Amino acid sequence: MPSAASPARRLFGTDGIRGVANRTPMDAATALRLGQAAGRFFNRGQHRHRVVIGKDTRLSGYMLEPALTAGFVGAGMDAVLVGPLPTPAIALLTRSLRADLGVMISASHNPFEDNGIKLFGPDGLKLSDAQEAEIEAMMEGDLASTLAAPARLGRASRLDDAAGRYIEAVKASFPRGLSLEGLRIVADCANGAAYKVAPTVLWELGAEVVSIGVAPDGFNINKGCGSTAPGQLAGIVRERRADLGIALDGDADRVVLVDEAGTVVDGDQILALVGASWAASGRLRGGAVAATVMSNLGLERYLGSLGLGLIRTKVGDRYVGEAMRERGLNLGGEQSGHLILSDHGTTGDGLVAALQVLAVLVEERRPASAVLRRFEPLPQKLVNLRHAGGDPLSDPRVTEAVKAAEAELGARGRVLIRASGTEPLIRVMVEAEDEATVETMTERLSDAIGAALNAPRAVRRAEKETAE
Repeated sequence: MPSAASPARRLFGTDGIRGVANRTPMDAATALRLGQAAGRFFNRGQHRHRVVIGKDTRLSGYMLEPALTAGFVGAGMDAVLVGPLPTPAIALLTRSLRADLGVMISASHNPFEDNGIKLFGPDGLKLSDAQEAEIEAMMEGDLASTLAAPARLGRASRLDDAAGRYIEAVKASFPRGLSLEGLRIVADCANGAAYKVAPTVLWELGAEVVSIGVAPDGFNINKGCGSTAPGQLAGIVRERRADLGIALDGDADRVVLVDEAGTVVDGDQILALVGASWAASGRLRGGAVAATVMSNLGLERYLGSLGLGLIRTKVGDRYVGEAMRERGLNLGGEQSGHLILSDHGTTGDGLVAALQVLAVLVEERRPASAVLRRFEPLPQKLVNLRHAGGDPLSDPRVTEAVKAAEAELGARGRVLIRASGTEPLIRVMVEAEDEATVETMTERLSDAIGAALNAPRAVRRAEKETAE
């Protein structure tokens, strides 16, 4: 959290800056100013400063990339452009190139109309709340007088072997001596940033690869495909009698899987599988796994049965990463499929996570359906209430409804109500032993929040897909 002296963040949410493309704050003018401010913020010392800039396949990337580049060059930084690559590749390249800063232009799983900007420090880690707040304050101040003199302007160049560097790093995360030979894998790349690298990695490790979502046109990223829409993938897995389906999102920092029967497997089950496998082999550090408040209670109980803990954090993979570093853990993630394996990278990497699952399949020689279902999840429902402002969560009707629900559930379930960090939504999550209780309690809490918002039920949008 920002220190008492740090200003509040307004532009940055739980995963960088995000919004509708070509509208404030996701417009060229804001991107230019962000480049100037972040460039000055990370311009420390006498060495030649460098920023790595990557993007996904959205049309608006062609607008934001040059604007950011101009800002960084004006701040005296050399800009290294790598084109469409996964978010974890940018974190990797920032460290390997000894850059001062990494930038990923992406709105992750959102539709093409949206875009976003994520920043990584020289250590490949996402910035802290305090750092983001300082950069925001600089954007609002007098930047003109702090920009580079004409002789100190930066330069822009392209790194031709960026994809190859990432491919080799991902392959190195797969256990030495194992091969994917004999496995048929369907890879859904969401028409996003991994559309070239993901099929290449799987094929070079020996798999027969069926690729879908690999024809980006600037508009079709995440459209009916990828980790938020795995239905098409499930059908193709069954049709092609594949051993596993892998669904990435637009920037490939999250993954969901599909077993050979077409059943979708979320991030909680993947955490359970990898956690159990690493614990058995002595690779799991800290005796625990980090996950957000959204992760199912079934995961917590399963890990507990193995003598492992579950450390819960706020929603957002950077908060998971912070908890992992504080407690010395090497595995964490989100139900939505953001999985951090810190032995292999500093941020969520859908492809690396999928390879850890494939390693277990190869070693155990059992079908995915027998390996991936580690626990029976408790019924869980997420309802999103769109709003135009205000603070309904502090309304007495809401706080009393939450207290009553928590008292009724006790240790048999959970209630979580929070404001989204990326959209004007109040998210209501209820988890309980049976579906009837979940439905009843969700309606009760939604009614209380709706009353506080003076909003009709028509504004509700029930979703299982988790947030941010």
